[in-house]
Amino acid sequence: MKIEEIRKDFPILKDKEIAYLDSGATSQKPKYVLDKIQEYYNKSNANPHRGAYSLSIESTEIYENTRKRIAKFINAKSPEQIIFSKNASESLNLIAYSYGLENVKKDEEIVISIMEHHSNLVPWQYVAKKTGGKLKYMYINEDYELSKEEIESKITDKTKIVGITHVSNVLGTINNIKEIIKYAHKKGAVVVVDASQSIPHMKIDVQELDADFLVFSGHKMFAPLGIGILYGKKEILNKMSPFIMGGDMIEYVYEQETTFAPLPNKFEAGTQNVGGVVGLGAAMDYIEKIGYDNIEKMEKELVSYARQELAKLDFLDIYMTPNEKNHSAVISFNIKGVHPHDVASILDSEGVCVRSGNHCAQPLLRYMGIDSTCRASFSVYNNKKDIDKLVEGLKKVYNMFEKYIKKGQ
Repeated sequence: MKIEEIRKDFPILKDKEIAYLDSGATSQKPKYVLDKIQEYYNKSNANPHRGAYSLSIESTEIYENTRKRIAKFINAKSPEQIIFSKNASESLNLIAYSYGLENVKKDEEIVISIMEHHSNLVPWQYVAKKTGGKLKYMYINEDYELSKEEIESKITDKTKIVGITHVSNVLGTINNIKEIIKYAHKKGAVVVVDASQSIPHMKIDVQELDADFLVFSGHKMFAPLGIGILYGKKEILNKMSPFIMGGDMIEYVYEQETTFAPLPNKFEAGTQNVGGVVGLGAAMDYIEKIGYDNIEKMEKELVSYARQELAKLDFLDIYMTPNEKNHSAVISFNIKGVHPHDVASILDSEGVCVRSGNHCAQPLLRYMGIDSTCRASFSVYNNKKDIDKLVEGLKKVYNMFEKYIKKGQ
């Protein structure tokens, strides 16, 4: 498939004259996904696991068949290892509360990278404070990467949990999580992988990675908002206590005692977002229709073009690794002397959508010596015209502020 054919699948790109460059925050949704969600609510809507009537049974089958679909998509051994949540943040909190609080003891260590999104950072601060454990950071080098030496100096025999993003949501750096997992396991640690920024762009095989936990959000990979996934190794999940209590996650309830349902139900209290689950399954179908090989090829070409064109603008500070092989579909930048919010607002007036701010990664930006950036994040529906529009918009912003910038120098 060609990019122009793909773009036609996304109604919002046909209805609005925009260069949408904020897929790292949330992707746009193809008509195929939107139609599947609508079809579910039109024809099959009922509460799964709750009714003995045919409509509820049909809804249950759709819900559980999609779980099987997702397990196959990431190559999990069994569907029971797939837990539905509302997003990656909830999945990470579940791990922190149900696993972290029970398995980290005083003076034991949790190791994360300075690149982590707050969702894979703040919960570990909480666990460390509650348990008396220590939170340690792996820091990036001048190429915005984690060196082998840094990884091996921070992950020690005292390390119990390693939290690592597969791809940085600010820098686009692709971390070598397979090697990190291998080394952490050698030290006896459990590894939590945040794949939110990677799974829209590259194939993930949890068995090949040997990940203990892996999380992601559907809304960054063409699925609707409000649906996320937690994958975990079965032997670990079985030992964990539920995070949220309520309907459908119990086996028997007595006045003073309760026994919990087996996996995956014990982690899925209450009525679930079945429409979101359907949408996530459809999004995975859509990704496989295009093919990860094609996605990687098209996005690599696009990002390479963006790197080349943005590098020509000498008024930009660009924050990305020089190693293109280790760089995914995110580029953060600043116009020297202009606040990112001003840049983003003016770009919006030109029909260019980028994010500005700290991107829920304040410790990383503080470590880099900056408060905020603009961020352009790409998807398979973006084309070179979008990049050209971004570049022309940035030139306009600079021209508006040039005399003030030069005056302040």
